[in-house]
Amino acid sequence: MKVAKVGLTSGFEITAYIPGIGHNSQEHYVVLVRGGRVKDLPGVRYHIVRGTLDAVGVKDRQQGRSSAL
Repeated sequence: MKVAKVGLTSGFEITAYIPGIGHNSQEHYVVLVRGGRVKDLPGVRYHIVRGTLDAVGVKDRQQGRSSAL
């Protein structure tokens, strides 16, 4: 699943979406969360920021590339 339950420092527990292709997120990772809902998933109103803190970036990707070429 591409969502994670995240406990905020304010005490709230939210559900955040993990963008990109694949992830290696595990329990107790410290992640940065930004706003932005996911239309397909009810109740998911936050995104995890990849490439910051414990959330690693997308592997082998430098920029957006079309696979059609």
